[in-house]
Amino acid sequence: MSGTTELVILKAIIRPDRLDPVRKGLEAAGVTGLTVTEVRGHGAQKGHTTIYRGKEYDVTLLPKTSVEVMVQRSLVDGAVNAIMAGARTGEIGDGRIFMIPVERTWRIRTGESEG
Repeated sequence: MSGTTELVILKAIIRPDRLDPVRKGLEAAGVTGLTVTEVRGHGAQKGHTTIYRGKEYDVTLLPKTSVEVMVQRSLVDGAVNAIMAGARTGEIGDGRIFMIPVERTWRIRTGESEG
């Protein structure tokens, strides 16, 4: 980080079936690494109702995928555009992107610190 490079983490909560287009878009935007986690939750839509074996159930925690990438601030717009293009279906529940500043990092293998 050497004082001039500012890093941020972009965390996107997306539909699980949109992971591959998001991953490919991030690669094309120059993002070299990412972390993917299966998560459950809901936003404004508050879940949905489904029928299983003839009985109606309210599903309030929907399966989602969390994608986290650390990028230089100069790459944020390209990375955000790639996530949006890959994740957008135009329907409620497409997801959300959060930007989190990175104050400091440590390389586990060597113990070196940046920031």
